[in-house]
Amino acid sequence: MPNLKQVIDVLETLYPLRYAEQWDEPGLIVGDLSHEVRHIVVAADPTSAIVDKAIEAGADLLITHHPLFFRSVHEVGGLGFRGDIVRRLYGHGCGLWVGHTNADSAWRGVGQAAADFLKLEHQRPLVPIQDANAGHDVGLGRIGTLHEPMTLRDFVYRVFDTVSTRGMHTELGVQVCGDLEAPVQTVAVLPGSGDSLFDEVRAAGVDVYVTSDLRHHPTTDAIEQARYEARMRAQGIALGQGSAQARPYLINTPHAAIESIWFNYALEDVPQAVAQATGEHVTMQWIRDTTDPWTLSITTSQV
Repeated sequence: MPNLKQVIDVLETLYPLRYAEQWDEPGLIVGDLSHEVRHIVVAADPTSAIVDKAIEAGADLLITHHPLFFRSVHEVGGLGFRGDIVRRLYGHGCGLWVGHTNADSAWRGVGQAAADFLKLEHQRPLVPIQDANAGHDVGLGRIGTLHEPMTLRDFVYRVFDTVSTRGMHTELGVQVCGDLEAPVQTVAVLPGSGDSLFDEVRAAGVDVYVTSDLRHHPTTDAIEQARYEARMRAQGIALGQGSAQARPYLINTPHAAIESIWFNYALEDVPQAVAQATGEHVTMQWIRDTTDPWTLSITTSQV
């Protein structure tokens, strides 16, 4: 069997740590490098319940997208849940490796997986990373086109179905801002929190932006700017990009669910890369349990 160090080397070839955002600290969080790895479990978040299931499944390594330590901490003792998770992982010989913003930008990573399963063609990164060794276009988010135009309404249903069937079960729905009968064809997608990239998306001139965690004030500002630019263009004043309609339209998805689409690729890519690098085989399992903090979402149609 490969040891943990060999598996980590493979993971960090597939999802290089140099792609991570400056504020992020992905990679190996828990683990004995000499420990053998036979069975790998993947999940969106390293919650206590997910850790319990990984241990129960006999995992030697848990791979999650979201970090256990998102911000600096100063103790991993028995005073908090993080210390308890570290204790249990070590106690059961299970490592923890995080592929966060490094996996977001990687080839066949989080952004590309979402774009591929949304059936976007002619893709390119939304925020490119220059890496001569990659052999592919890499970077944060993806921009692409639909094979043929469809109404925003139909595309929203495609997004909902894709997130629900290819991502993670969730009680949360999908929100949309825009003319539901308007045709759309160019799409930007950024799984995870995406309202910090409104300027880049607007500059790309796409019809619709698919992301998550859209906050009220940044989103309202982006919508109002799009409406203003459309009004100016309708008056013959060249301002911004696009048509006389207020674009990009916005689709807000459940955060962990759209990011989990990546695991469809990881389940194939990781065992193949481990076998190629070490001549050994590992098994993989995806725990698709929801890790959303919310258990119910009520809409006006349900009241």
